[in-house]
Amino acid sequence: MSEPGEASGEVVGRHLIADMTGLSPALLRDGDRIMSALKKALAEAGFHAFRSVEHQFVERGAGFTGVVLLAESHAAVHTYPERQYLALDIFACGSIDPACVMDALVAELGPVTVDVRTLTRTPRTRIPADTQT
Repeated sequence: MSEPGEASGEVVGRHLIADMTGLSPALLRDGDRIMSALKKALAEAGFHAFRSVEHQFVERGAGFTGVVLLAESHAAVHTYPERQYLALDIFACGSIDPACVMDALVAELGPVTVDVRTLTRTPRTRIPADTQT
């Protein structure tokens, strides 16, 4: 079944959100490895990266956050070593399926469980800006 907006051609993109659990804390602290895997998967899928920003935390679980700005939108990863958890977010405008990037990361990182949601991003309701809360 198509989502509202798809039939009329209003789809802007696909937004994949994945929760990966059961990853080793050491891996989740290795920002270089995670960003390398993410950038490789994005390039192999056909995405075009402009730049990336990474930050390795030192407090709490010493997790990692990385964002890649894409011609087709963005990809972000956030790790929580103390919870053995990685959050992946890919918003893809155009025809490239972000699921292939997630599949490559799953193969590279080896999570125990993966929970995936994909949203079709499309303007559905137009609310005048002066009435938004």
